[in-house]
Amino acid sequence: MNEHESEVRERWGDTDAYRQSQVKTAKYSKADFELAKVDQEAATELFVYAFGNSLPINSPKAQEAVLAHRNAITKWFYDCSIEMQKQLAIMYVEDPRFKEYYDGRVRGLAQYVHDAIAAQS
Repeated sequence: MNEHESEVRERWGDTDAYRQSQVKTAKYSKADFELAKVDQEAATELFVYAFGNSLPINSPKAQEAVLAHRNAITKWFYDCSIEMQKQLAIMYVEDPRFKEYYDGRVRGLAQYVHDAIAAQS
């Protein structure tokens, strides 16, 4: 088990989401993981578009990105509720690794993603 897997198990190992993700991903091939990454990247690109065009966080395009993000997680890993997604969004601005992923695309994107996810009802 690598460091990342240990951290994930420590943080979320006793959750239904973790168990569901373990069951789903146990059946995945390398190609499946690549397809999951494509879906996740597509959602990120929607955020990049909305942010890059200075669209409000509650604009239809920004909220389309929010939905694509949540749908990708649900499709490939676990049932991601709005509340779960909002918790993930906090991690995107507080955990330097996630912040770097988004801000590495466009400076300020992590905060925008967080705010757009937090804006949904």
